[in-house]
Amino acid sequence: MNTTATDPMLGTVLDRRYRVERRIARGGMATVYEATDSRLNRVVALKILHAAYADDPDFATRFVREAHAAARLSHPNVVSVFDQGDDDGTLFLAMEYLAGITLRDRMREEAPMPPIRALELLEPVLSALAAAHDAGIVHRDVKPENVLLTTDGRIKVADFGLARAVTSASSTTATSGVLIGTISYLAPELVVDGTADARSDVYSTGVMLYEMLTGQKPHQGESPIQVAYKHVHEDVPPPSRLVPGIPPYLDGLVARVTARQRESRTADAKVFLQQARRVRQALQQGVYDDPELTQDLVPAWHDPQLDDEKHEDTVTVPVQAEPTGDVAEPTQEVAEPTAEELQTSEAARQQARKRRLGWLTLLVVLLLTVAAALGGWYYGIGRFMDAPDLTGMTIAQAKRQMESSGLRLDPNREFSETVPRGVIISTDPGPGDRVLRSGTIDAVVSKGKERYDMPDVTEMTEDDARDELEGRNLALGEVTEAFHERIEEGLVISASEEVDARLRRDTEIDLVVSKGREPIDVPDVVGKSMAKAPSILRGEGLLPEVVERTFHDSVPKGHVISQDPTDGTLFRNDRVELVVSKGPDLVEVPGVFGQHVDVATAELEAEGFDVATAEASTVFGLNLVTSQDPEGGSMAPRGSTVTIYIS
Repeated sequence: MNTTATDPMLGTVLDRRYRVERRIARGGMATVYEATDSRLNRVVALKILHAAYADDPDFATRFVREAHAAARLSHPNVVSVFDQGDDDGTLFLAMEYLAGITLRDRMREEAPMPPIRALELLEPVLSALAAAHDAGIVHRDVKPENVLLTTDGRIKVADFGLARAVTSASSTTATSGVLIGTISYLAPELVVDGTADARSDVYSTGVMLYEMLTGQKPHQGESPIQVAYKHVHEDVPPPSRLVPGIPPYLDGLVARVTARQRESRTADAKVFLQQARRVRQALQQGVYDDPELTQDLVPAWHDPQLDDEKHEDTVTVPVQAEPTGDVAEPTQEVAEPTAEELQTSEAARQQARKRRLGWLTLLVVLLLTVAAALGGWYYGIGRFMDAPDLTGMTIAQAKRQMESSGLRLDPNREFSETVPRGVIISTDPGPGDRVLRSGTIDAVVSKGKERYDMPDVTEMTEDDARDELEGRNLALGEVTEAFHERIEEGLVISASEEVDARLRRDTEIDLVVSKGREPIDVPDVVGKSMAKAPSILRGEGLLPEVVERTFHDSVPKGHVISQDPTDGTLFRNDRVELVVSKGPDLVEVPGVFGQHVDVATAELEAEGFDVATAEASTVFGLNLVTSQDPEGGSMAPRGSTVTIYIS
């Protein structure tokens, strides 16, 4: 539906927080929109009261009460209410937004439904209503349109907007005469006097069950008044009348929860839920007819009436006797009764007859009353007993206590932070609640504290570590990165919890993930002495290695001549090769005094020296060496120059 051009609310922002995006549905009192909560950056369902009602103090008060009532409910099958506000006269509710369909949509596809399927859909609804009834809240508008089936399989009851605390004194009709609730699902008492309690929700849910089973509403008419009239004056028919094969006990359940007399109806949604579970269990076991279960469910609404007994009395009139034999006996004249005497006698007989009839009627009534009381006791509370208090016991202790009662125990285990392992947390029925003799008590038994072993996730990828944690019901927390010399990039170095630590469900585990080996800038140690160069390299995490020691005329002995690599980056414990100076290559200078210049030059050059000649101060012309520098026998670098003086 394109409402952009027709709905002025679209695009507006309420309470400087909720931006209205699109219209979802429109009801009699309010319109629901999809909106964005800019403060928390989430999508919400925004229910806005129609302007015509917002101006009515009674409706406005009821609408605000909706927020207070619904916000009190915290249950997985109840749509959450987040916020309530008034933006310049526009009253609204911010609620949980759920993607999916309504039960009405599902009924269009599947109804009439198989009984087990119908009960599977109904039980979450009853669970939500049971929570509301425990909190003293009546929904008052249970119908398929208010049951949401989410895309992820959850079932939630919406629109507790018509709900009101049981202690509220106000009625269901406002001064304007508007009747709260949908006619097809309206309980008789809401039609008659506008009062409602938990049993009104039971009736509406029962009608919904009938419709799921048969695909039809139980009461139909040409106008809402006709439908309302039928709710008050006609019983909901057995579903099996339309769908052959429905077991009698399921007919009985529908009859019980839709009884027109509120006193004959199931007390609240919690009891309805227990009854529905018993019926579903019988269906799952393939039982078609269970007279005991049927009798237990059928409401006791028939009061026998006694028919008046009619008796015809005869009136005896004395007659004159005839004489016998030959002897004449004296005769006595008997006077005929007068009309007045006959009338008086008849009246006396009528009074006696009425007294007899009265006593007979009283006796019959007393007998029937006693019989009805005994039958009611047996089929009502007589077949039941008070459930024992088993909480705090072990299973063995509970079974011992139940041995004499004939009850059975069906344990189911759940984790508990407070109740020790193997001890009963709670029971259904609870202590003091009614339970069939030889019935079953469902017990929730503690599995102890819910703890999970911390797995070893080191050297896993982040994704594998997340899967491993989630498989242990733990959660991935903060992920940081660090260099590591051994663990490859992208693999887990460490976790915030020790391996095999016992942790609560959903504990967040922080991980440190490797960035690989840390790169190290290569320092320049050329020219440094071997007293300093190695320590500089080791200080950076590198390993110095002397690969050569060689003579060098300009680099002092013990200093670095060169390194490989000269720059760039390495990783820890990588090697840097060094060439270290041995200093100049010193050679003993030959003594060439008195030698011919050619011989002296040849000898010096043979030792690796360069030779320079100079004239001596005294020249004899003999070309003999008279002196040299450096002197013979001294040490001089190979390749250095030796000067010889010639005379």
